[in-house]
Amino acid sequence: MEHSLTGRKVAILVENGFEQVELTEPRKALKEAGAEAHVISPRQDKVKGWNHTEWGEAVPVDVPLEAAPPEDYHALLLPGGVMNPDKLRMNPSAVAFVKSFMTERKPVAVICHGAWTLVEADVVNGRRITSWPSLRTDLENAGAEWVDEPVVVDQGLVSSRKPDDLPAFNAKMIEEFREGRHQARQAA
Repeated sequence: MEHSLTGRKVAILVENGFEQVELTEPRKALKEAGAEAHVISPRQDKVKGWNHTEWGEAVPVDVPLEAAPPEDYHALLLPGGVMNPDKLRMNPSAVAFVKSFMTERKPVAVICHGAWTLVEADVVNGRRITSWPSLRTDLENAGAEWVDEPVVVDQGLVSSRKPDDLPAFNAKMIEEFREGRHQARQAA
């Protein structure tokens, strides 16, 4: 695979209960593209994954959240799972971390329930996005245009619905992370 992300650092923000494959497969794709991908968490040592209907594997935390300045990273990945984003959105430091990427127009990739953290950060108003179907109302109430598509790209924000979408999600994530920051939207 072409090393199109060499020299890029990607933050992967998770809490206990992230959907296992939504971290492992995108992280593998990022590393194969040459990126340095760091698992960042409010947890200090390890975070435990969720594998569809039961607990999955523990993954080492590369950098604790309090030691991970957003300015050190070029892009952000937000895996889903129900518990993971629910815990993150209750953590003001995690919400601020996510908001900083969106404010700085750095590329962000989010899958499944991961969009809950974007809702909490108040950064989806006017954005076109997809997610797990149960988040539709939350996203629309936050001002987003929700669509049911395998992968959606809106000014550097890449979103997908579920693990089955990972091949398309990973390809678009790599593409957007390679492009880097996006300019401000033009007024209509």
